[in-house]
This record gives sequence, C-alpha cells and structure tokens, in this order.
Amino acid sequence: MKKLILSAFMLLGLAFSAQAQDISKNALGLRLGDSDGFGGEISYQRGMGSNNRLEFDLGWRNSKDVDAFKLVGLYQWVWNIDGGFNWYAGVGAGVGSWSFDAPAGYDGKDSGVFILAAGDLGIEYNFQEAPIQLSLDIRPEFYLNNSGDNQFREDSFGPDIALGIRYKFN
Repeated sequence: MKKLILSAFMLLGLAFSAQAQDISKNALGLRLGDSDGFGGEISYQRGMGSNNRLEFDLGWRNSKDVDAFKLVGLYQWVWNIDGGFNWYAGVGAGVGSWSFDAPAGYDGKDSGVFILAAGDLGIEYNFQEAPIQLSLDIRPEFYLNNSGDNQFREDSFGPDIALGIRYKFN
C-alpha cells in the first residue's frame, strides 16, 4: 500500500511538470469494461479549459450475480505525453441501483441503491486525421450501499477497467 501511495505522489509530481494540451470541447461515445464481468456506459466529456474536463458516464454492469445501473461524474486533469497521446487523472462520485440474484443452490434475491466515490487514471489517443478518441483507464470505485448480508456488500471496492471510444466535436 505504501508503494502505491508513493507511486501516486510521483505521478502527480510528474503531472505538474508536463505540458498541457488543448482538449476537445465535447466528446461522446462508449466506455466498455468492468472489474469482474461486463458493462457498458454512454460517456460524455465536456472540456473546461486547456487541460481539464468533466466526464459523465451512464451505464450498466453485469457481474456474476449482481446487476447494476449507475451514473458517475468525474473531474479530470489532462496532460500531453506526445502528439495525440495524453494521460489523465481525476476524481468523482456517482449514484446507482443494484440487484442480487443468488446462484443455483442458494436462496435469496435482494436489491437497493448505492453511492460511490471514484478516482480515475488513464491514457488516451486523439486521432489527428479523424475526430475519434480512444482511451484505456482504471477507475477505482468505493461503494456505500444499503445492502444486507449479501455478496454486493462484500464487494465495496471495484477496480473498474475500461476501453473508451468517443467522437469529438465542438
């Protein structure tokens, strides 16, 4: 854990010494992935300046015996690596609903709502010849929910890893 915290501080130090790049004013697309199943999100990014933006994701998750819908909002800082390559980091929060259906041999169904806090760290490529953006990121999410003693309560952390493809426009 100490190595992870140290690495995060080193990345932040590098970030403040990197050059910023103008980012797209608007980008709309899909973000596909999850930590232990499959999920899809409709993703919208809104540029707030030359190196920061807001991202809103509305999606669903299907993992093992838990299905969930969620809305997540993130504030991101973007730094240029080289040409169309950028990396970004951000923080945010979200809200959603979930349902648990016990596997065969077990009894029970449950559902509820949750709130989450999230971080975000990723890399993206902005094509120069087309208005397309590809990204790969990890979004650690920490959940607080109203569940009882079921599997979703045990999974109060999710390292959401996803591939994004967005259309950029002004």
